[in-house]
Amino acid sequence: MGSIEMDPLLLAWSYFRRRKFQQCADLCTQVLEKAPFDQAAWILKTRALTEMVYVDEIDVDQEGIAEMILDENAIAQVARPGTSLKLSGANQVGGPSPAVRPITQTGRPITGFVRPGTQSGRPGTMEQAIRTPRTAYTAHPITSSSGRYVRLGTASMLTNPDGPFINLSRLNLAKYAQKPKFAKALFEYIFHHENDVKNALDLAALSTEHSQYKDWWWKVQIGKCYYRLGMYREAEKQFKSALKQQEMVDTFLYLAKVYISLDQPVTALNLFKQGLDKFPGEVALLCGIARIYEAMNNISSAAEYYKDVLKQDNTHVEAIACIGSNHFYSDQPEIALRFYRRLLQMGVYNCQLLNNLGLCCFYAQQYDMTLTSFERALSLSENEEEAADVWYNLGHIAVGIGDLNLAYQCFRLALVNNNNHAEAYNNLAVLEMRKGHVEQARALLQTASSLAPHMYEPHFNFAALSDKIGDLQRSYVAAQKSEAAFPDHIDTQHLIKQLKQHFAML
Repeated sequence: MGSIEMDPLLLAWSYFRRRKFQQCADLCTQVLEKAPFDQAAWILKTRALTEMVYVDEIDVDQEGIAEMILDENAIAQVARPGTSLKLSGANQVGGPSPAVRPITQTGRPITGFVRPGTQSGRPGTMEQAIRTPRTAYTAHPITSSSGRYVRLGTASMLTNPDGPFINLSRLNLAKYAQKPKFAKALFEYIFHHENDVKNALDLAALSTEHSQYKDWWWKVQIGKCYYRLGMYREAEKQFKSALKQQEMVDTFLYLAKVYISLDQPVTALNLFKQGLDKFPGEVALLCGIARIYEAMNNISSAAEYYKDVLKQDNTHVEAIACIGSNHFYSDQPEIALRFYRRLLQMGVYNCQLLNNLGLCCFYAQQYDMTLTSFERALSLSENEEEAADVWYNLGHIAVGIGDLNLAYQCFRLALVNNNNHAEAYNNLAVLEMRKGHVEQARALLQTASSLAPHMYEPHFNFAALSDKIGDLQRSYVAAQKSEAAFPDHIDTQHLIKQLKQHFAML
């Protein structure tokens, strides 16, 4: 008896269900060679190709330099405290002190979980924008998000030796719009695989018209197209219309994203809370609220919402990491250690986690585990920036145990790995000062303050050093920069007062 072969289309569907998209697409291609008008195979291949390059629009959103500098959606030039995500940390109310918790360039406290946008924020000048990394993994800024979407799409095109699967220029979109199943598969393909927003928008508009404006799904897709084109108000109208027809968690998230892009965090918060009335305990909505509170420096409210997230989903990595870092900076390293150990038990095993474990062990006085954690973190570091952070923290440990020579070596190694590590320059300068090398210390502090103008420490150290050697003018300028970065710093205020008395006596 001959062997019974499985129907190729059924096998392709099985591959698709098991997320083996390349095998699924290859099988569909074979089916289409024999029967070019097989609609099921065509739709399945379209969906498989889309899934291979699919990027979730809700989470992944990085603004490029072009979008930031050329943003025309200015709402209010001077926003009230607590109503804008673009106020610097110095102007926010109720956040943790920069003396306790380091801040990013935007003035937000460092979060426990790296997300697009938390690394950077709105740069003040073009020069600052070019210098600021836009992602956790690269020191280079993304030039413009429209360019990034094109690059994402073209990479997938190159892998197909016969050229594109669908020739968009020859498609009759009006014909496809009348077949809903076809139209949805085709839209996903054009939007995600080809990144052709214009054609996607045309197809979505025709399909909405065909459905007599009653299909919420198409309204969401039109909203996504408008959002990607930077037309936030039009996107807002589409998402609101879709929500009236059918309340979906995703639509709430898309609409909140629009409000965040328009710098209206309070509106986004209210929207999330409306969503929670309809979908009580929905993790994505709770997490969205926590992120906005964190971005607005309201760490205590953010922690409460992250705890609510953990009540619903006790394996939520972001919530565990953020609560852990919050405890660490609240001077509770033992409790932070429990959260990080929980992540380790869940199978998260990377450089950042072991680095955090090492720091928690050191501050919780569990010295036996400290160095082994850092050694593992170094062996797991995937790039030089990660290795630099580990060496920098090892330098802190060395200062803590009083071994200044080891600390000096560690900070130097941090700079070898990442030449833009402002904190390492600052700490090296302090060590050089202790050795009496004033000129080296000044040079290092100048480098640190130019690399990270948002940090108050290099400005204050430079001011104190200049005051010591009698350069009062430079000392006063640096002290003012320190005060702008951290208005409540007592030592800076004392130094400025002292310098003003000097100048008054002249």
